[in-house]
Amino acid sequence: MRIIRACRELGIPTVAVYSTADKAAMHVRMADESVCIGPPAAQDSYLNIPAVVSAAIAYGADAVHPGYGFLSENGDFAEACHRSGLHFVGPRARHIRLMGDKPRALRIMKRAGVPVLPGSEGNGVTELREAQAQAKALGYPVLIKAAAGGGGKGMRIVRSAEELTRMFPLARAESEAAFGSRKMYLEKFLERARHVEFQILADNRRNVIHLGERDCSIQRRHQKVLEEAPCPVLTPRLREKMGKAAVRAAEVVGYSNVGTVEFLLTPEGEFYFIEMNTRIQVEHGVTEMVTGVDLVKESLLLAMGEPLRIRQRQVRLSGSAIECRIYAEDPDLHLPSPGVVSNHHSPGGLGVRVETALYDGYRVPVHYDPLVAKLIVHAEHRELAIARCKAALREYLIDGIKTNIPLHLKILEDPDFRSGHVATDFLARYESRAEPAAERAPRRQHARAS
Repeated sequence: MRIIRACRELGIPTVAVYSTADKAAMHVRMADESVCIGPPAAQDSYLNIPAVVSAAIAYGADAVHPGYGFLSENGDFAEACHRSGLHFVGPRARHIRLMGDKPRALRIMKRAGVPVLPGSEGNGVTELREAQAQAKALGYPVLIKAAAGGGGKGMRIVRSAEELTRMFPLARAESEAAFGSRKMYLEKFLERARHVEFQILADNRRNVIHLGERDCSIQRRHQKVLEEAPCPVLTPRLREKMGKAAVRAAEVVGYSNVGTVEFLLTPEGEFYFIEMNTRIQVEHGVTEMVTGVDLVKESLLLAMGEPLRIRQRQVRLSGSAIECRIYAEDPDLHLPSPGVVSNHHSPGGLGVRVETALYDGYRVPVHYDPLVAKLIVHAEHRELAIARCKAALREYLIDGIKTNIPLHLKILEDPDFRSGHVATDFLARYESRAEPAAERAPRRQHARAS
């Protein structure tokens, strides 16, 4: 839906693809045309490259926008589009493959002078015995990552050889299911680090700029829950230093279109490159709110071969923005909560933006990611953004399914979050000291009703 809106502003007609599970989805209704490409299973529909490409050709499309899931970071898909005469709205296939291969990408960044964490030597590992040898050399704790993908899939923190023996096969299986690759990567795990990423824009003329940073430290099991821009602890000097490193990371590989360079930031102000996402990010909205730049529209124009319309000196960060990812999940068990939506009411007001495909009577399917909405607020300063976000969450009504709205309210009220003292282990530490679910239930009900 976000892409369709940008296309409408540019006068570009759209064709939506959908699985049988998404026949009643809002993006199918919004697009000028729509075509079913297969059954609910992702590998038979949204991950089926021939089906997607064939649909594009059959309906006379000029380009394919991959969004931020499924095939968005698949080099084979980008190449298939190119070979079929379709523009891929994103980087070239070789850049997707290069940055998707984490061991290789880290070697390139290291040679370019971009700080990197110690990690696996060679081209990654597929067998437990290889992982055991590399973990021993790195020293525990280590982070297992899928070498061919991102988004938290296939990631596990391990603190001992026993945990590695148990976790490695699970992470490898998850990587194979999500990305079709058994190749894994190990890197040294930093305790109490922040996840800070920089938004990149690059044209086909080797012009690269950054649009500032997003703090994505509020995560559960490496899946982002809440993001904000700018990062509350970055000084102008550190922002400039990290921004230059992000631009350098894109320049050294000749990158084009939108992308995100992700870093880990220590409490001492040291930062390390961890990966580059070669696509639009779920959390791109907070950057749009503080810069006034429509990132999806820019990605379309860059794919058309247009030069960058913005120079680095023109980028200004204004105010503070926060995004809450609204998941269809049980807030106590953290399990998906599919079902039929009723009494859906989105919040509004100055500086409040909601991106969702929900409507009364829509059935949230069991087959895909449980993200059902993004609530984004913007205000003159962070304290007001927090207050505005809390007010919007209390106004948001979604019946028929359970959501994590109560969790977001608790995060925003937490003293550590309000003071900006967070790290990637924030939620794990918060939940470990929380009261039993049964004791929290009455207050949770009150928070949703207010």
